[in-house]
Amino acid sequence: MSRPDSAPPVPGLTASSARIDGPVGAVGPVRLGPGARAALRPATTGIDAGFWQARRETNARVGIPQGPGLLESAGNLHNLRLAAGAAEGEYQGAYPFVDTDVYKWLEAASWQLAQAPDDTLAADVDRITALVADAQQSDGYLNTWFQIVKGGERYQDLRWGHELYCAGHLIQAAVAHHRATGRPELLDVARKFADHVDSVFGPPGSGKPVDGIDGHPEVETALVELYRETGERRYLDLAGYFVDRHGHGLLGGEAYCQDRVPLREATNVEGHAVRQLYLLAAAADLATETADAELRVAAERLWQAMTATKTHLTGGLGAHHDWEDFGDPYELPNERAYCETCAAIASVQWSWRMALLTGEARYSDLIERTLFNGFLAGVSLDGERWLYVNPLQVRDGHTDPGGDQSARRTRWFRCACCPPNVMRLLASLEHYLASSDAGGLQIHQYVTGRYSSGQVTVRAETDYPWEGTVAFTVEETPGESPWTLSLRIPQWCRDFRVRCGQETYDGNDAPVADGWLRLTRTWSPGDRVVLELGIEPRLTAADPRVDAVRGCVAIERGPLVYCLEQTDHPGGGLDDIVLDATRPLAVKHRPDLLGGVTTVVAAGRRRRIPDRGWWPYSPAGTTEAGAADDGEPVELTAIPYYAWANREDGSMRVWLPTS
Repeated sequence: MSRPDSAPPVPGLTASSARIDGPVGAVGPVRLGPGARAALRPATTGIDAGFWQARRETNARVGIPQGPGLLESAGNLHNLRLAAGAAEGEYQGAYPFVDTDVYKWLEAASWQLAQAPDDTLAADVDRITALVADAQQSDGYLNTWFQIVKGGERYQDLRWGHELYCAGHLIQAAVAHHRATGRPELLDVARKFADHVDSVFGPPGSGKPVDGIDGHPEVETALVELYRETGERRYLDLAGYFVDRHGHGLLGGEAYCQDRVPLREATNVEGHAVRQLYLLAAAADLATETADAELRVAAERLWQAMTATKTHLTGGLGAHHDWEDFGDPYELPNERAYCETCAAIASVQWSWRMALLTGEARYSDLIERTLFNGFLAGVSLDGERWLYVNPLQVRDGHTDPGGDQSARRTRWFRCACCPPNVMRLLASLEHYLASSDAGGLQIHQYVTGRYSSGQVTVRAETDYPWEGTVAFTVEETPGESPWTLSLRIPQWCRDFRVRCGQETYDGNDAPVADGWLRLTRTWSPGDRVVLELGIEPRLTAADPRVDAVRGCVAIERGPLVYCLEQTDHPGGGLDDIVLDATRPLAVKHRPDLLGGVTTVVAAGRRRRIPDRGWWPYSPAGTTEAGAADDGEPVELTAIPYYAWANREDGSMRVWLPTS
C-alpha cells in the first residue's frame, strides 16, 4: 500500500488562534486517530426535538426493544447458545451470517444507552454480550455457522462464508459498546477475534497461512475503527492488506465480491452494492489515517462516478434484484429498482468519511438526500415493520413476491440484515451531523438541538424539513478569539437568505464557496444567525440517458422526494396518471396524515386508454394510445416518499409522465 509521509494540503480551511476541535472529535461510529490527515473531525450534536428526534424516539421505544425477541424467535440467539454448549438442537437460519443481526443490534443498543440510561436495555445488552463471549472459541474464532454446521471448518469458503464479514460487525458493535459504556467485555471478544484473524491472514511471504479476502467487505472499515479505539497499528495494517487484495482474483475475479479490479484502478462502482460501499468506506478510512493520496483519489473518483451515473433520486443504490448489484451507467429502473436499505446506510457511512476526509459539502448533500428518502423509507412510521428493497414505483395490479424482496412492509426477514442496520444508524445519527476543524464548526445537517466542539456550543431551532428556517444561537464561545460558523447550503437550494447580527445576505452576496456559507467573527453568547432556505416545491427531470424516466418528472420539496399513492387517488390506478407541468404546485400541511406531513398538490389528468384487444402496440405518431388532454382532470396529492406503504396496499410512483 502506498503511504506518503504527508497529506496534500486541504484548501478552503480557515485557522484561528483558538482551537475549536478536540484531539479526536466526538465519540461516535467514526473517531479519527490522533495522526489522521482529515480536513474535518466529527463534532457532537444533541438532537432534542423535531423531525429526527421523533424518529429516534420511535427507534428507542419500539425498534431497539423488540430486537431481542425477534433475534430469539429467528434463532440467532439459539445459535450462540449452541456454539457455547449451552443448548441442544439444530442451527436456525438459512445463511452463514446471521450472527451479524445480533452484532448490529448490540451496536444499536449501545449507541442508545449512550444517549439515555435504560436498565432493561442494559440488561439485555449484558446478557447477549455474555452469550457472545461464551460462544467464542479459545483461539478467538467465532462464527456459529461454521462452528455448528460445518464442524469447525474455517476459511475454506471465503467467497460465500462471510466469516470476516461477521467479524467486522462484531468489531463495530464492540467499539460502540466500549465508547458508550466504557466497559471492556465485548471489546475483549472483538480484539481476540481480530488477533486471530491477524495471525491467519497475510500476503505471500508473510508466513501466515491464508492470503485471502472475504467475499463481503466489512471487516476492513471495522479494523480501522478498532485501530482508532485501541491504538494498535497492526489492525490498521491488516485493514490495508484486505483492501488492497481485493481485485486480484483471490475469489475468482467476480465483480460481485469486489474482486474483478483493484480498487485503486477502478473507474466506476460495480457488483453487489453494499459490498462495494463498505469497501469504499474502508478506503476512505485508510486514506484518512495513512495519508494515502492514491487511495483518496480513487475514492473521490468512484464517488463521483456513482452519483453521476448510478444513483436514484432518493439516494437509493442498486439496480438489480439478481445479485443485489449496481447496473450499468444510467440504468436506473423504477419498479425494479432494488435500492436495498442496507445500501442506503452504507452510502451514508462512506459519504460521511469522505466529508471528513475532504471537507467538501457535496458528500453531505448526498447524506441528506439518502437519510430523508432512501434510508428512512426502510422503516415504518410505527417502527415495527421494514422494507428490504425500496422501489420507486409499484404498478397497478402488482403481484407481490413476498419475503425479502416484498414491496410491502414486513416484521422481519429471512435475511434480516436491514432492520438492525436501520436501528444502529438511527441510534447513532447525531454523529453524522456536524464537524469541526481548527477554525470553527461546520453544520452538515439541520436539526433542533445543540452542536458543540471544544469551547463552542451552538443551539439550533428548526421545523426542517417542513420549513426552511433554521435559527442558531451561540451559547458558548472561546472568549475574544474569532472562529467560523459554516452552514451547508444544500445542493437543491436555489434561493436563500441569512441574517447574522445586523447583516443580511442572500444568494447573490453571501460568502458561499463549495457549498459552505462561512461566517467568521468574534462571537459572543447570545449571538444569533437565521438561515432561510427556499423550500418551495419543484419538478425534477433526470439525465436524458436514464431511459426509464424519459418524459417524466418527479416532485421534490426541500430535501424530500415525493410520490403518489393509490389510496389518495380513488377512481383508478396510477399507471394512467399524467402530471400537468404547466400548472403551479401547491403545498398543504396535513398534521392528520402519516404522523404529520406537508403534501404537495399538483394538477393532472387520468388518460383514457382505449382497449386495443390482444396487441398493445400501435403505429408511431397516431393518437390511438390516448392523449393526455383527452383524460379527466384529477388533483394529485403527493406525499413524502419515506412515508409510503404505511397505509393500505396499493400502487405508488415517484416519476410521473408529463405527456
